[in-house]
Amino acid sequence: MESAVLIPVLLAVMLLLIQPGIVLYDRIVMRDAAAEACRVLMTLPGGDDGTLESFVRRRLGSVPQTDAFHVHGTSGCSWRIACVGGASSDKVLVTVGNEIRPLPLIGFGAGLLGAVNEAGNLEFEVRVEMPVRDGWLAGASAGVSPAGWVGAWLDA
Repeated sequence: MESAVLIPVLLAVMLLLIQPGIVLYDRIVMRDAAAEACRVLMTLPGGDDGTLESFVRRRLGSVPQTDAFHVHGTSGCSWRIACVGGASSDKVLVTVGNEIRPLPLIGFGAGLLGAVNEAGNLEFEVRVEMPVRDGWLAGASAGVSPAGWVGAWLDA
């Protein structure tokens, strides 16, 4: 008798705990890929030429290709990647967006709350912004040029 009540409750609790774990895993992988892309973008003199997006997609390859982790529809991949800035700018910004199909119990609740898109999927994104040069470097007496730093060390 007790197991007839306990098993459905345990399954519902498991479903409620699995979905946040999936979203958390996706966000961690997305944030790490965006941070790596920011560090690479800082070294590109003319900004992104398309290779950076493929670099980010390779980093996102650790996300399983199932709809609960990442939707792969007929229109293609749902990753949305945007890179702004370069070595000549003050800051670089990388945004990575994803779309997942929620588990049944979560999907029903999210649909009632209006948190899903027209396809019934959850959408979220991660934004990583980094300064190209740290503040202490911009205010340094030797300037931001490596030649200035070498000259400062030799004069000391």
